[in-house]
Amino acid sequence: MSGVSIVKVKKDDDGIRLNRWFLREYPSLSLSHLQKLLRTKQIKVDGKRAETSTRLLADQEIRLPPLDAQKAPLKDNFVSKADEKLMRSLVVYQDENVIVINKPSGMAVQGGTNQTKHIDGLLDALKFKNEERPKLVHRIDKETSGLLVLARNRKSALTLTKAFKEHLIQKTYLALCAGKPKKDNGDIKANLEKIGEKMEIVESGQKAITNYQVLDSAADKFSLIQAEPLTGRTHQIRAHLAHIGAPILGDTKYGRKEDVKKANISPKLHLHAWKIDLSAAMAKKLVVKAPIPDYLNNDIHFLGLNFKEK
Repeated sequence: MSGVSIVKVKKDDDGIRLNRWFLREYPSLSLSHLQKLLRTKQIKVDGKRAETSTRLLADQEIRLPPLDAQKAPLKDNFVSKADEKLMRSLVVYQDENVIVINKPSGMAVQGGTNQTKHIDGLLDALKFKNEERPKLVHRIDKETSGLLVLARNRKSALTLTKAFKEHLIQKTYLALCAGKPKKDNGDIKANLEKIGEKMEIVESGQKAITNYQVLDSAADKFSLIQAEPLTGRTHQIRAHLAHIGAPILGDTKYGRKEDVKKANISPKLHLHAWKIDLSAAMAKKLVVKAPIPDYLNNDIHFLGLNFKEK
């Protein structure tokens, strides 16, 4: 048949259903048309008849009739040399399955209103020798600095996404705060609900628990706190620390502007995703740490505090 083509299944697509593969590669092809092509044997996998539910295996060959009109348009993912250099400088760990970067404060993870440059739009810079670009498996706030995990293949993306969703990934944050909690450590159990632009403490809200420990304090005016979210709600650490009387310095939603001015420190959010334990999702022990950004490190010492890793 004229125009027939053969496409080899990529390693990243190992295990994907045939209908999902077509949805991504040929989004204009309707399900009914796909079923007709399969029923009339115009589409075959390794020379055999297939169904929409057929699971594809890496290196299998898909025989296709002419479908150029239904094919997904090529995306313009051009990344400048400067942005490529920036993105690669952020990498703190990589192997065949994951890349972990140290995201700077002020850089959004994904696009949105008034976001012209973001991590998701620059992921082609981190393909290295892979054909596929890395995939986001979780997010952190734009103003939060620190660790962001990327999956390098489809299998790892599924595993990591599931692990994050089930809260199997242990994340540890460092927060420089105004004031000091009454207790030096404990669990903050306060349900959260989004009201307007903020997460509010509401009894009927979603369950939210944060474990915290005061690492150092200065005359109860400032404190350095280690926080581990046991649930994954939006702005959880920020709302919870403000709730116990220790709002994060530089937090324009849950903190106080006057605290930053009085302290004479950087106006940036002083919250850093410092450490992440990916062992529960990987076939090995894997704990990654991100260097503390200069502004946060300088302000910790400027306020007379010390960070000693325990």
